[in-house]
Amino acid sequence: MADLDGLPPVDPTTGEPIINPLKEDGTAKTPKEIEKEKKKAEKLLKFAAKQAKKKAAAATANPQKKAKKPKKEAEPIPEFVDKTVPGEKKVLVSLDDPSLKSYNPANVESSWYDWWVKSGFFEPEFTEDGEIKPEGLFCIPCPPPNVTGALHIGHALTISIQDSLIRYNRMKGKTVLFLPGFDHAGIATQSVVEKQMWAKEKKTRHDYGRTEFVNKVWEWKDEYHNRIKNQIKNLGASYDWTREAFTLDPKLTNAVVEAFVRLHDDGTIYRASRLVNWSVKLNTAISNLEVENKDVKGRTLLSVPNYDEKVEFGVLTSFAYPVADSETGEKLIIATTRPETLFGDTAIAVHPDDPRYTHLHGKFVQHPFLPRKLPIVLDKEAVDMEFGTGAVKITPAHDQNDYQTGKRHNLEFINILTDNGLLNENCGPEWEGMRRFDARKAVIEKLKEMGLYIGQEDNEMTIPTCSRSGDIIEPLLKPQWWVAQGDMAKEAIKVVKNGEVTITPKSSEAEYFHWLENIQDWCISRQLWWGHRCPVYFIKIEGREDDRNDGTFWVAGRNLAEAEEKAKAKYPNEKFTLEQDEDVLDTWFSSGLWPFSTLGWPEKTADLEHFYPFSMLETGWDILFFWVSRMILLGLKLTGSVPFKEVFCHSLVRDAQGRKMSKSLGNVVDPLDVISGIKLEDLHAKLLLGNLDPREVEKAKLGQKESYPNGIPQCGTDAMRFALCAYTTGGRDINLDILRVEGYRKFCNKIYQATKFALMRLGDDYQPPAEKHLSGKESLVEKWILHKLTTTSKVVNEALEKRDFLNSTSAIYEFWYLVCDVYIENSKYLIQEGSPEEQKSAKDTLYTLIEDALKLIHPFMPFISEELWQRLPKRATETSNTIVKASYPVYEQEFDNESAANAYELVLDVTKEARSLLAEYNILKNGKVYVESNHDESFETTTSQKDSIVSMIKAIDEVTVVRKSSEIPEGCVLKAVNPDVNVHLLVKGHIDIEAEIAKVQKKLEKANKSKQNIEQTIGRKDYESKANDQAKEANKVKLENSVAEIEGLEATIENLNRLKL
Repeated sequence: MADLDGLPPVDPTTGEPIINPLKEDGTAKTPKEIEKEKKKAEKLLKFAAKQAKKKAAAATANPQKKAKKPKKEAEPIPEFVDKTVPGEKKVLVSLDDPSLKSYNPANVESSWYDWWVKSGFFEPEFTEDGEIKPEGLFCIPCPPPNVTGALHIGHALTISIQDSLIRYNRMKGKTVLFLPGFDHAGIATQSVVEKQMWAKEKKTRHDYGRTEFVNKVWEWKDEYHNRIKNQIKNLGASYDWTREAFTLDPKLTNAVVEAFVRLHDDGTIYRASRLVNWSVKLNTAISNLEVENKDVKGRTLLSVPNYDEKVEFGVLTSFAYPVADSETGEKLIIATTRPETLFGDTAIAVHPDDPRYTHLHGKFVQHPFLPRKLPIVLDKEAVDMEFGTGAVKITPAHDQNDYQTGKRHNLEFINILTDNGLLNENCGPEWEGMRRFDARKAVIEKLKEMGLYIGQEDNEMTIPTCSRSGDIIEPLLKPQWWVAQGDMAKEAIKVVKNGEVTITPKSSEAEYFHWLENIQDWCISRQLWWGHRCPVYFIKIEGREDDRNDGTFWVAGRNLAEAEEKAKAKYPNEKFTLEQDEDVLDTWFSSGLWPFSTLGWPEKTADLEHFYPFSMLETGWDILFFWVSRMILLGLKLTGSVPFKEVFCHSLVRDAQGRKMSKSLGNVVDPLDVISGIKLEDLHAKLLLGNLDPREVEKAKLGQKESYPNGIPQCGTDAMRFALCAYTTGGRDINLDILRVEGYRKFCNKIYQATKFALMRLGDDYQPPAEKHLSGKESLVEKWILHKLTTTSKVVNEALEKRDFLNSTSAIYEFWYLVCDVYIENSKYLIQEGSPEEQKSAKDTLYTLIEDALKLIHPFMPFISEELWQRLPKRATETSNTIVKASYPVYEQEFDNESAANAYELVLDVTKEARSLLAEYNILKNGKVYVESNHDESFETTTSQKDSIVSMIKAIDEVTVVRKSSEIPEGCVLKAVNPDVNVHLLVKGHIDIEAEIAKVQKKLEKANKSKQNIEQTIGRKDYESKANDQAKEANKVKLENSVAEIEGLEATIENLNRLKL
């Protein structure tokens, strides 16, 4: 017997296992070893016998057990071939075609966008005389994405929200403009191109020269511009592409020059030498937005561009400054996180009230490396007596706080670094040319040699880094162009306080006020070549060497000729040449002009007259300061008007675990991957296309595996847009779960299948009434669903006007489910078995529901709504040939019938309780249901709707409605629907009561055991101290559920026992 192979041999006489007394090496086994082996052999034999017995029993019970039939494989769905000529109206293939059997977003979403654009549906409509339509105006400027960037899920959220409002208002009949455009993104674009040039050609921009390098960037821009534009089209954004703008277009460049010249001429733009955020790697100043702060708890090694070894941060180094002319050799101990900056120290500050240093007031310390004495200054603001030694080194040219201290005490400002991060001539010949972080180590070694080094300790600190290059930001003193924002900020505060501009949510409004009330002047100079070159010229007077930091010797001009006229007016008797500033303007400067530069300002254009100020500005709250506030500041200053009337700040998208989206975490979501779907290995492959360090790639792969273990399923644009809008609750963050987006793809399938079914039910020859009105022949279910339609329309319109995306999407979602799961199911018997009058009425109502439900969802799901609306027969009064321009459903008093709605809700409640009883007692057919009610209205409703109730419950053939419980036969169980209505189910004779009791008893035992286990856990001595709040709450809920389950099961047993009597 094959099953007994490998078992020990057995003595046929005794049945005992035979044990070999010798080991493998021929030596004898001990009695203990033999006994142990015998027991093991007995166990094996016993187990084999048991298995053999089981097999024999199974063979006897089912001697001719049939082999399982292999599952029938689903036939593959043929691929859909779209034969539409690009730009032409989509060729609609019959829904009976096998390729359209099930919903596939790629099939549904093809071809529509090009037709919409070519047909001009996205361009604003005016009256015949070129004015705004009487229905009103709604216009939004899109926040311009970086032209060389790739779309991320934040862009998808922005477009989904904005486009839903645009499409909604367009369907309301208004003049609508959704203005598209792109930002030249100075630093981002230049750094990407420079990286690529170095990787491919080992060349820098200086190898090419300014003109040729800028030409190369333009080539790069053209390639990437088309890529991101196509990505945006995939998202269904209904932009008016005829008005597309780019911040470096001649029209917008003209606006930038105009703005700069005006602001320079009135003194708002001025020249000053101040501290900037300097990126050594990029060789330019960067804005606060491009600074990424890294927190370290203590000693930490970080990678710095162009350094082979990691650099140490999070350390506080203490050293001593010798007190000058001290007879006792006194030293003053200070601590710093940046020892290399001691070359720029120009004072030591102590608190005026610190008794330890009273004797040093007015004295000096000697610089350890340079022939320079530093004054000891008294400063209450710069020094905390309780922190460290109470003495602080002051480096005004390399630290923001020290800069202010330097101003207060009129200290010398000594710059110690070149633009490339090397120590300069101010550090002395021994140190000049050394890299800043090499100098850090060397300074410490030198201090040790001199006996001035005290020690080091870990120090929690924040390190500013460049988000573009990963470089450590260096505060550097630079002559730059600045915008004075104080007076403009007062006006910007005023327009929000008086309601000219509203900011939603309120938390963003509070942040807006806080920022403007504490505003500082804005540095707009950038040491780049890609961007708007500053339209300002230095007047180089013959025979003189004037200070280039002095704004007196600069003039701004719209062109060279104008600048020369201004220079002549300033210096009429001097010979001079003009030299244009090499710097370009901060990208945010041109972005700040976006709402009016895109409409043709400073020219007085028709677009400026029609669309300025814009209706609203929608964007993420994270750029409220950098962009939104500046648009308001510059709009008020340059146009005398607010740039938009409303600001809506949406949430930031995080991953399902609530983490910030980051390439290194591997959780960044490309919206096109959500639309089309992507395998996990393909997600991994995409990581190699970026600039991630190889070590970060591996970390990112693990992140991708955690977030998307099965890759990202194909969801389609419609599902993604709907999900992102449904997520928009007004909170600060969205934790995006891809499974939820996939859930809305299933919702799309429901819409698709319901419309297919409706078209089949209506029939090919169906023609809807010309107008959407009641005929007076509607059944109760029709009155109910039309009431739901009109109230849903009201809720959705009100919600969208309030920018309440959660309630608008929820209402539409719920309504579609009522149409699919209730009306379509409950009207089957009317359409199939009703009188001709009933059939027509039910069909007309079905048409109205599908038509309006598609219109309701169109702003959120533009593609599926157009695809299915185009397949509907049209009313004679329908004038639009696209759902894009069809009228949006609104509240209609005619359909508002609350009494009919309440009556049908009773029918649904009766149906629900009857189904519940049938399921509880496992009655699948021939069920007997009785409805008992002595309430006249309820009795009449249920009596008239018996057919409707039967049509919704598969397990019954009829329903009996009675007034008194005495009319109910014996052997029934009961469920209360409401205080006036009960549902009874006859179970006697339909079920084996004993078997049912036994089944429920088993469930009860299991529930009791579960309850005991939870009580045991909660009852432990250390439970209160060791269990966290989350675990306690979970156990509390589990216990409550167990108790409720036990009570329900006990009641069921009691009912069943009663039936035995």
